[in-house]
Amino acid sequence: MSAQPNQPFESFQKAVVLGSGSWGTSLATVLAHHFQQVVIVGRSPSTAQEITEAQTNSQYLPDVPLASNITGSTEFSEALSADLILFVLPTSVTRESAQALSQLALPEGIPLLSCSKGIERGSGIRMSQILQESFPNNPVAALSGPNHAEEVARQMATCAVVATPNKGLAQHLQQAFTAPYFRTYTSTDLAGVELGGALKNVFAIAAGILTGLNLGDNAAAALVTRGLAEMTRLGIALGGQAETFAGLSGIGDLMVTCYSPHSRNNRVGKALGQGETLEHATARLGMIAEGVPNTLSIYESARHCQIETPIIDAVYSILYQDKPATLAMQELLSREPKPE
Repeated sequence: MSAQPNQPFESFQKAVVLGSGSWGTSLATVLAHHFQQVVIVGRSPSTAQEITEAQTNSQYLPDVPLASNITGSTEFSEALSADLILFVLPTSVTRESAQALSQLALPEGIPLLSCSKGIERGSGIRMSQILQESFPNNPVAALSGPNHAEEVARQMATCAVVATPNKGLAQHLQQAFTAPYFRTYTSTDLAGVELGGALKNVFAIAAGILTGLNLGDNAAAALVTRGLAEMTRLGIALGGQAETFAGLSGIGDLMVTCYSPHSRNNRVGKALGQGETLEHATARLGMIAEGVPNTLSIYESARHCQIETPIIDAVYSILYQDKPATLAMQELLSREPKPE
């Protein structure tokens, strides 16, 4: 029987991770400390077989051994007997996957944890809201923070934040995501935590562009600082709380993605700054850089809220209006002077 949010944590036996990429696999390694069984569900039969038999996921996390209680699968039905379900999927397929799972009559009360960073194009809604639409009788939470999968998988020191208005569920999830190298905090600001994780992707692309253009450390520091102001301004308009953007899912995630070579969005931006096309940059990456499609949805949300977002606008113009990166950066610097 699946554990309810007010039941003892010890009753949690099985976790299911929907998504067999680097982040989903890394989170499975953290959960393996507490759950008797962790099942990673993906689309590739060969990856599922490798996870089960070789205890590796060489495509996304080469040279990282997985715990023996982690197995792979391609069947969504694994979630029906889970005590916790993680959605670690590209934001573009989250709605489709949630609807598919809802057709299997998921038991009420199984907690759902969104670990994807983005908002839906068109509707402008967050991933947890998509899950709540498909599963109105299941508690929903989100996990975010400055968390590169490569470092988590190698058990390097990491902090994260889990957000949900359900305090009992928050405590359970905090315990589930606590390990000697992984420290988790809680928040009741579900909107703010998700928005911080989504918005920072756009600024990471911008930071990469600056690197590709060799504009220097001063420009990078200015970008992160003004990016935080822009993130907070838009995040509040979309329902987040100001203090959340000064925390792990805000400034924390913003810094790591803007400065780290692990960041897919940063790497795409760097390639653009060096003159590559968007198609070539994303193809060479070999994985999804969520900031690319999310720039569209975030730009649309900013226009809907009538919030001034010059950095987001500049990235949008480079990605989707073919504006040269050098020109977009020059226009940012030559904007009319104003108070900070």
